[in-house]
Amino acid sequence: MRKKEFQDARVKKKIFPVSIFLAVFVAFGLFTTIQMRMIGEKIDYQNISRQSQLAVIGLWFLAAVAFTLWTNYQITRYYQKPVEEFSEAARKVASGDFSVYLAPHHTADKFTHLDVLFTDFNKMVEELGSIETLKTDFFSNVSHEIKTPLAVIQNNAQLLLMDDLTEERRKEYAETILHVTRRLSNLITNMLKLNKLEKQTIKPVPRKYDLCAQLCECALQFEDMWEQKNVEFAVEIEERTTIEADPGLLELVWTNLLSNALKFTPSGGTVTLSQTSDEEEVTVSVADTGCGMDEETRKKIFDKFYQGDTSHSTEGNGLGLALVKRILQLTDGSISVKSHIGKGTTFTVRLPKHKKENGEEVM
Repeated sequence: MRKKEFQDARVKKKIFPVSIFLAVFVAFGLFTTIQMRMIGEKIDYQNISRQSQLAVIGLWFLAAVAFTLWTNYQITRYYQKPVEEFSEAARKVASGDFSVYLAPHHTADKFTHLDVLFTDFNKMVEELGSIETLKTDFFSNVSHEIKTPLAVIQNNAQLLLMDDLTEERRKEYAETILHVTRRLSNLITNMLKLNKLEKQTIKPVPRKYDLCAQLCECALQFEDMWEQKNVEFAVEIEERTTIEADPGLLELVWTNLLSNALKFTPSGGTVTLSQTSDEEEVTVSVADTGCGMDEETRKKIFDKFYQGDTSHSTEGNGLGLALVKRILQLTDGSISVKSHIGKGTTFTVRLPKHKKENGEEVM
């Protein structure tokens, strides 16, 4: 039963065909003939009897059979069976089974190429399983994020159809629908942007521009927000710093970071935008005095749809920081976060001043 476990009807030819036996048999005959030619002066091989000649040929045959069987056993044991096992595992993965695991045939200090292949295959299956899980979670999150605002829109639309509504109530329901549709629109826009960034259909178009001016412009977009929330907004930046990057993509970075800081900072708190630079890079920090995050939240904060503080879940969709991270990856930048529960959070972005080509900065 074990012998047939990995048989595949698509295989039409064995690894060690009969033609090898014939080649070995001919090789034995050729080697013996050459040997007789070389020692013919001492041994009169021409007077060997017919029976002895047949016995020699029989010996060739038996030796060729023994060599063929031994070699076939070695190839079947050490190559054919592992390849069949690998083929069976690959077929299971192709059908959606990501629990497949191929155990190496030797210990780590005696690995062969097949053992290395099995190890790499196991890593690949593990990654595919993770991707499949992420895809499932992604669709689940998308469905939830879309279904919730649609339910709100439907409920408020039904309320608007009531005949005995006051003008104040009608306006309230209409504003709710407008707010939710804007949130839904932002969700779809961010999903499309993130998808294009991940597939690299959006490529950075770098140019030289004043980063400090851009930071000021982005901050002013939230002036009404920090005034309404009674949040102190502090700015500590240089007068001018020129960088070579895509201003459109980096604007998304600054607006997302500032929006999050203001969203999680309570009334009376402070949001600080700071910027410094040296000859090689620029550092931009956005700090707040909000609720802060624990270590587990910090690890997941850049995941799609993840929202650490569910009390603010209606104000976002969990895609902003995922967008930020992907943009910075494409622009050779980096982002780090420091946070303490009840003391606030600081996001720090580092960007090269000059565009890199083939690992070298262009001055």
